Amino acid sequence: MQGILFDLGVSSLQLDRAERGFAYAKDAPLDMRMDPSRGRTAADVLAEADEDELRRIFLDYGKRSSPPATHARSCGPGPITPSPRSGELVQILHDATPVAIQRQGHPRQRVFQALRIEVNEELSVLAAAIPAALDAVAVGGRIVVLSYQSLEDRLVKRELQAASSSTAPAGLPMELPEHKPLFRLLVRGAELASEAEQAENPRAKPFGSRRPNE
Repeated sequence: MQGILFDLGVSSLQLDRAERGFAYAKDAPLDMRMDPSRGRTAADVLAEADEDELRRIFLDYGKRSSPPATHARSCGPGPITPSPRSGELVQILHDATPVAIQRQGHPRQRVFQALRIEVNEELSVLAAAIPAALDAVAVGGRIVVLSYQSLEDRLVKRELQAASSSTAPAGLPMELPEHKPLFRLLVRGAELASEAEQAENPRAKPFGSRRPNE
């Protein structure tokens, strides 16, 4: 295989369908499954997970969302319903988040991201896909990854950096052939979409730099 392209962005066709439950700006059933025929929904996660699991989800996948999101489960306007909707979750988060924190950036965006990642097992799938791509690409081939948030970016960089680094023990006077890296990085760090592209397509912006309606 000469070339492999990963586009890790969420499909706009899915995001724009309110009934899929991805967007916090539209009240809808909290589904969030990329494949609606299988797996737990976001509503299932909220209804079934205990506080420790929710804390792990929000801390690992949502960063700053952890404290208000877990606190919201017991301190919202009432117990969360068995099949919560996105509007209910947004209201609980709003009521449980101090105004000072809301002014710094409302946690709902990261809470919704964390739930989507958990529901679709996005990072575990990616963690398996990158090594598989490294094994499949031919000599002289290219692997290109488009990522849109730091969790994906960090995972991809770690895998590619390891594949392009020597495995020789420190202190050897010369590198033996079996320790030479099998890959070479073509880009250091990451290349961002141009300002013109970001202006034309706001979803080309890295996660965290978008306005709430983007």
